[in-house]
Amino acid sequence: MIFSRKRAAGRHARDERATDVPEGAEAVPAEPARGPYDVTEAPDGVQRLDLGSLQIPAVPDVEVRVQADQQGVIQQVVLVHGQSALQLGVFAAPRSEGIWNEVREEIRQSLFKDGAAAQEVAGEYGPELHARVRTEDGLTDLRFVGVDGPRWMVRAVYQGEAATNPAAAGPLAQCLDGLVVDRGGEAKPVREPLPLRLPREAGEAGEQAGQPDQAAADAASTPGAR
Repeated sequence: MIFSRKRAAGRHARDERATDVPEGAEAVPAEPARGPYDVTEAPDGVQRLDLGSLQIPAVPDVEVRVQADQQGVIQQVVLVHGQSALQLGVFAAPRSEGIWNEVREEIRQSLFKDGAAAQEVAGEYGPELHARVRTEDGLTDLRFVGVDGPRWMVRAVYQGEAATNPAAAGPLAQCLDGLVVDRGGEAKPVREPLPLRLPREAGEAGEQAGQPDQAAADAASTPGAR
């Protein structure tokens, strides 16, 4: 199933300078310079595809491919642009601390057991993993990125040129920067995937064929995601 959005959306500026507050004035918390955003902090006026716990910004020439069961529960979300893909997952996390450091180590160990070495590299969001795995189509490069938020963690897996050259991520990185997470108030076990659902327009558009890339699908089954 494929959804496409054609509205332009600018990449968030990374301006982390403190805003001067006049003496005696009450400081107002600044809007985060970039996402993924918690739903309570997300900028207004942005067109997004609402998948429940994840809201994906509309970016030109990016296809949103989802795989769902018969009940409309989404199992996988993959964004595609050119020869690159970005798989997205969102998971429950504790209130007190992030879980990406722990999850990243588990992904590394799992890859090692499968005969793939993973290298830790400093990325825009902090430490990420770069790995080359063997699939039915041959060797495939993957880049694992994690973002800890308030009681949630987003895991993003780049595939294709964007996996080896972050500068080539372009519109896919723009989607990650503008991503919105709606955690909800319900208590959930740590690492449990947050619920995703098909948007209303899925029923109106009818069923269409569309499968995520296999390497991205394999990444979804990597231990450490739950």
